[in-house]
Amino acid sequence: MALAPSVILIVIIGYFLLLIGISFLTSKESTNETFFTAKRQSPWYLVAFGMIGATLSGVTFISVPGWVGASQFSYMQMVLGYLLGYLVIGTVLMPMYYRLNLTSIYTYLEGRFGVASYKTGAGFFLLSRIIGASFRLYLVAIVLQEFVMNAYGIPFWLTVMITIILIWIYTFKGGIKTIVYTDTLQTFCMLLAVILTIIAIFNNLDMDISGIIKTMEEQEYSRTFFFSDGWTDGNNFFKKFLAGASIAIVMTGLDQDMMQKNLSCKNLQDAQKNMFWFSIILVVAKFIFLLLGALLLVYAAESNITLPERTDLIFPTIALEHLSPVIGIVFILGLIAAAYSSADSALTALTTSFCVDFLNFEKTSDHPKKKTTRTIVHIAFSILLFFVILIFYFVNDEAVISAIFKVASYTYGPLLGLYAFGFMTKKKINDILAPMVCILSPCITYVINRYSEVLFWGYKFDFELLILNGLITFLGLWIISLKSKNE
Repeated sequence: MALAPSVILIVIIGYFLLLIGISFLTSKESTNETFFTAKRQSPWYLVAFGMIGATLSGVTFISVPGWVGASQFSYMQMVLGYLLGYLVIGTVLMPMYYRLNLTSIYTYLEGRFGVASYKTGAGFFLLSRIIGASFRLYLVAIVLQEFVMNAYGIPFWLTVMITIILIWIYTFKGGIKTIVYTDTLQTFCMLLAVILTIIAIFNNLDMDISGIIKTMEEQEYSRTFFFSDGWTDGNNFFKKFLAGASIAIVMTGLDQDMMQKNLSCKNLQDAQKNMFWFSIILVVAKFIFLLLGALLLVYAAESNITLPERTDLIFPTIALEHLSPVIGIVFILGLIAAAYSSADSALTALTTSFCVDFLNFEKTSDHPKKKTTRTIVHIAFSILLFFVILIFYFVNDEAVISAIFKVASYTYGPLLGLYAFGFMTKKKINDILAPMVCILSPCITYVINRYSEVLFWGYKFDFELLILNGLITFLGLWIISLKSKNE
């Protein structure tokens, strides 16, 4: 039985009021320090659990289950690579961040290379996070539009505007301190929605567990490891694993959004405990989402359900139109949680990075005008997200998770190269040339990717494109280091 749009709307309003309540309790006597670092008093276990929701986001919640039909469980190969990336973050990056007592992680680049490198790194983060956060919100807005807003004749642009305004309202005052707590709630709602949906499908299928597993194996939905097809196969284990490790490093360890939560812990030891437990829980959570995807396909086949062509709508279609109203309500909670858990922290991180990295908040004395400036910046990024989402609405036509990783390969690559060069060498560079290297690197990467099958005997890049981009940046920095006057 399909869930009525009015019921969905009531659930959304109720959930939003709960977030407002949490924001009110956590933002009393808030300051810029509270907004940016939560005064480094966040409990590590809340940070760890809340980061699950921010990492999963609406992309995992919607796209990963729908992805199973085309790529089976091959995504788990990337997830296993995440563990290697998180190990590097916990043992290499985080000790440095805490030793330097950073608010913005990109200030490291100023001390290592110079102002131009610093601004370039921060600029690429802003570009990466604006695109990533917009993609995630865009996905959730599409589902809300399809199953709720169309019933009331509300246009897509207004759906997006309402969503962003709601997020801004509960984050503008408390910042990262509020987000640590709201992300915890949102992670719980996301995981609850998936687990209850899995249980509901098990109960509705007219077969036992062994029968379900047999069906999944016959359809090859559960195939996880791909070794036999060589390097030209996009699902090759080594390509996926190495891509996963590099993606984890750049999208968590070199990302102000994710690191801002870690840096709000009391000390390095708490932050490392957070990273350890976060990585373990995340692997389990990703597997559960893939399992859900396989079960949705089995259930659709057994129940003769016609699935939508757009794979991102498979989960919402079955949850809202073919399962019980209770599951529909839980799904909506999970969906809204997924939207807010990624967008709220992104909005805060964008504001923090711009204020610290470009307006030099840490280098100027505290003043009431700084709080006003921070609010203006917060509003400006909200407006920017709104327009970027509308652009995606008109041009995107593929599974969002695939699109995000492709974009990340181009925008995070220069960050990977900058930090790798900084950590792995002691060379100085001609700092003024660093922006040129970081801009040229994605362009060269794009050309190589476009003609890779001709250049490399049929080889086609997938998500490991990020590694290539980082390597090209690294080589470019090495070249300009030869011309450095300080060498």
